[in-house]
Amino acid sequence: MQKQNEIKIFEEQKVRTAWDAEQEKWYFSIIDVIEILTGTDRPRKYWSDLKTKLKKEGSQLSEKIGQLKLLSSDGKSYKTDVADTEQLFRLIQSIPSPKAEPFKLWLAQVASERLDEMQDPELSIDRALEQYMKLGYSENWINQRLKSIEIRKELTDEWKKRGLKEVVQFATLTEIITKAWSDKNTKEYKVLKGLKKENLRDNMTNTELILNMLAEASTKDISAATNPKDFDESKKVAKQGGNVAKVARKELEAKTGKQVVTPLNARTALLLNEGDQKKSKKKKN
Repeated sequence: MQKQNEIKIFEEQKVRTAWDAEQEKWYFSIIDVIEILTGTDRPRKYWSDLKTKLKKEGSQLSEKIGQLKLLSSDGKSYKTDVADTEQLFRLIQSIPSPKAEPFKLWLAQVASERLDEMQDPELSIDRALEQYMKLGYSENWINQRLKSIEIRKELTDEWKKRGLKEVVQFATLTEIITKAWSDKNTKEYKVLKGLKKENLRDNMTNTELILNMLAEASTKDISAATNPKDFDESKKVAKQGGNVAKVARKELEAKTGKQVVTPLNARTALLLNEGDQKKSKKKKN
């Protein structure tokens, strides 16, 4: 399957998805859907019990469920039970929830939007912007985040040209870049920000995003210029790219006297800035 993984938003909660370009179908993480519909903190246990119940009732639905590698909260990809839109509609009927009907309408909207985006690709950018706005981010931060997605895509395209493996090797190189510029690996960075399932980049401040973009753009440019022959050479390039941003980070910290990598997440920083702006206006008045 030629798939494209994405995060969709339903009522401020994230649903991991994958688009199958060949079949022109969405696949949704069943665990994420169950967590949203039931509010349980043990969605895997709920899904396991539901599968047993469905089998006892003679339903073959659970037997037709497939698996795809989706990104987990630890930054790695694991095989995850997924269902297409039709299967999910049938599955929702077995889950008593006041959110069932709103979720069905949301599913239908997601399917419709994808068809629209295939006709007009610019719509996908507009909808990503809209989703971030719903989560409370400022337009300025969103523009930075969308740009970071573009730069990340350019870097992964460069890695693909080098014949690198998309899951394991991409993750290793990303760790090297992050550690080089921030002095923290992804796990340490997320712990600092108090994150669990949340996406690290979605919780970076503007400055952190900019430096991360500089690190990834530098890695891509160095790779294109030096033509690394294998994974080991690409790891050296990743460190070099990260170090470019580290130099910038160190200089900025020296000039401002403030740490760039902090426990602040994007939305907290925005709220603080809004508070400072309100205080400033009061003083002027």
